Amino acid sequence: MLGFGKDLVDLHLLQQSGPFHVSFPSKGKNLVDEVSYEPPKGKSPGRVRINEEQWFENVPLEVWEYHVGGYQVCEKWLKDRKGRQLTIEERQIYPKIVAALHETIRIQREIDEAIAAAGGWPLK
Repeated sequence: MLGFGKDLVDLHLLQQSGPFHVSFPSKGKNLVDEVSYEPPKGKSPGRVRINEEQWFENVPLEVWEYHVGGYQVCEKWLKDRKGRQLTIEERQIYPKIVAALHETIRIQREIDEAIAAAGGWPLK
């Protein structure tokens, strides 16, 4: 179990993000008009739409629905920018957030498996 804590801290500080890739494929005004999730359809990955013409692509549903402290992280981050244009930096940060959450979910599963393998709570 060594290293899980450090990995999670590094992820949450966006000092690492894991191998997962999210793209922002369409050109436009970069204005956050709406924030909505379109689940995967066929071969099309999940998308987080910010306006009629633009979205972040390859966002898994479990990442979109991930909560921290009562907030749905991916939704709240964009809703806090509603009515504004995303800067270049913000368009680069959001995919890092999604990737960090994707990796966080993976690590949480590993932690749960390690706890179960050790006999559950309380750890002995």
